[in-house]
Amino acid sequence: MKLALRRVKDPELNLNILDLGLVYDIRVYGSDVSIDMSLTSPGCPSGPEIMKDAEDKLGEIDGVGSVSVNLVWSPMWTPDRIEPRVRAYLGF
Repeated sequence: MKLALRRVKDPELNLNILDLGLVYDIRVYGSDVSIDMSLTSPGCPSGPEIMKDAEDKLGEIDGVGSVSVNLVWSPMWTPDRIEPRVRAYLGF
């Protein structure tokens, strides 16, 4: 699952959603997958594109049935959620 989500990038930052810390939870129920994710801001213009890409990438995995991508705002995303090595690369 995580490998598939690493192929989903925020087009504005050109970084994958796992390294950005946008994926909060991944749950697998038999062949069905549900993820909770956030965006860098509530007004992110790329939000629908990112969520659709996550759904598509997970759906491409052999054996995966339905995919549910849940947009959550609690807790709000902050740069502190960015993977430490990526945060260092970005200069945070």
